[in-house]
Amino acid sequence: MRLHDCIRASFLAAALLLAIRANADDQTPQVSYLDASHSTVLLNVNGKQYIVDVAAQSVREKGANSPATQSSSGQRPGGPSSAGAELFREHCAGCHGVDGKGIGIKGTPDFTSQSVQSGLSDQQLIDTIRKGKAGRMPAWSDKLSDAQIASLAAYIRTFSTGDTRKSRYLTPDEAYRSGVYQPGDDVLVSLPTGRPLDRHGFYANFSHRFASDPAFTGPGKGGELFGLDSVSISSFGIRYGVTDNLSVAIWRSPSFVGRPIQIMAAYNLLDEHREQPLNMAVRVSIEGQNNFEKSFTENIETIFSRTLFPHAQLYVVPTMSFNARRLVQDGLRSRQILDFPGTDTVSVGVGASVDVRPTVALVAEIIPTVHNGTLLGIHRPAYSFGIQKKIWRHAFTLALSNSPGTTVSQRAGTRATYGRPGGPDTPAGLFLGFDIMRQIH
Repeated sequence: MRLHDCIRASFLAAALLLAIRANADDQTPQVSYLDASHSTVLLNVNGKQYIVDVAAQSVREKGANSPATQSSSGQRPGGPSSAGAELFREHCAGCHGVDGKGIGIKGTPDFTSQSVQSGLSDQQLIDTIRKGKAGRMPAWSDKLSDAQIASLAAYIRTFSTGDTRKSRYLTPDEAYRSGVYQPGDDVLVSLPTGRPLDRHGFYANFSHRFASDPAFTGPGKGGELFGLDSVSISSFGIRYGVTDNLSVAIWRSPSFVGRPIQIMAAYNLLDEHREQPLNMAVRVSIEGQNNFEKSFTENIETIFSRTLFPHAQLYVVPTMSFNARRLVQDGLRSRQILDFPGTDTVSVGVGASVDVRPTVALVAEIIPTVHNGTLLGIHRPAYSFGIQKKIWRHAFTLALSNSPGTTVSQRAGTRATYGRPGGPDTPAGLFLGFDIMRQIH
């Protein structure tokens, strides 16, 4: 038996002995547990009930708020913290767990998570307890007083220690207990996930697309390592969290696709971690080719995502691009970056991410252009699928795709619009690519 188990057993035995000595004429006291952790015991002795909190090392008569009844730490059990703890154990532990970490199969949040705590204001917490949540949580306004609700909300705050705004990134265990899916990267492959950034967080993103040759067809592909020996379209970007909801980013793609620089601002309007029905982010961006010198394209996109269950999430991304240009293979010199007329387009990307292991997800996306796609040479949707490894603050995605583009306006273009003949829009034209994300700060 471990040391703390011995201490608990000794304290419980002492509490029983005191109860028996104080009620010598009574029969053997009756004992029952108030929670699954067996840390709180209810004693029935001589018609009176005593609550023995083994974790807090306190004994008090049930319902008593006497100043003489104190815990070993000197805190009066009738105080707000103790009252809130008793209310939580009595009314909330069945769904939220005795330790406040939530129950995965019930989809209840993990109150020990810094992300969950930072996403809830004190008033939101009180309102949720008072009004409940339709179909998920009963309202307590007709069962608890305002003072009890405030005490309960204050106790829930004690589950999180330290800086509650330190990080919004959850570990796989935290994400599962919260009941809300957490994507591992800012993108599935090219389609954005809308994952919020930490306040003052700094992120680096890399993408590589080996679009010159398909991965599985043609002679000598084994010798070329499935196209990995061919030229890569390599892009790089950084993102910065200005606030908990506002972020900015800059992205640069290579000369083969017009050498664009993309500048972006994003704002997260809804977040499932804040007890809201879905996630929603809005992003506006502008791209300029030849290092932001000409052929400017303006974009606005809305990212909707919804947790299907703790291990899967669905994404829908409607996007409008104004003055979009064809995705073509240009030369390396500025004069070889051609001037094309701008075309307004609309695309609707749909994607999904499903965890097959706590840190491994299968990702898939399709991005059909529903307006003016043919003017850009897009005759079939861009699509990708792959596998993603999620490590704390880091993600690596290996995928097959038919789209070389990674900026907002270019990601709906396919290898056919890039100038590669031979059925590049069909599965035979799929090529390999990978993404790397790292949170530096």
